[in-house]
Amino acid sequence: MRTQPRSFVPARDFEAIYARCRDPWHFCSSPYERARYGSMFHALSRVQYQRAFEPGCSVGAFTETLASMCKEVIATDVSVRAVNIARERLAHLPNVAVSCRDLRQGPPAGRFDLIVLSEVGYYFSVEQLSRIADALAGALARRGELLAVHWLGHSNDHILHGDEVHETLNRVLPLPRTHTERHELFRMDRWTRP
Repeated sequence: MRTQPRSFVPARDFEAIYARCRDPWHFCSSPYERARYGSMFHALSRVQYQRAFEPGCSVGAFTETLASMCKEVIATDVSVRAVNIARERLAHLPNVAVSCRDLRQGPPAGRFDLIVLSEVGYYFSVEQLSRIADALAGALARRGELLAVHWLGHSNDHILHGDEVHETLNRVLPLPRTHTERHELFRMDRWTRP
């Protein structure tokens, strides 16, 4: 009997990963990640934002950078363990709120002038990601930016490749793409609401 392809990676899979290691992808220590964060920072068009949403924040490594340039940051992750680690890490930042949330539920209430979709898109099918992208676009304020960044390698737990994520976003988002970069190991695109 053939099994149906997965439409998303469930929270329990991420809980198991974080149970084995507090920073399983080395977001806090990897030179690659630090370089990627620098590229993300430089791909943003402003030095200051009012309200940012970062789904899939993991342990909060990039969230710290966002906190330095945003009046308010709403960071979420599907893993309770990751959220607890991120809360510890970011407890000294009063402008950051971290909570457990499944991205399939849509973004939190309100408008955002920055949404950072980093390293999470490939955990969904094209159909799921399309619905998510539509909801994220709807949460952007006027002149708001959506920055997507994804690794271009292969992993058994990914449903989509990084290129498929960005091709899907570019096809589905009702927004003009205003910046694009392709590096050896990751791809980055920015869309802006007019």
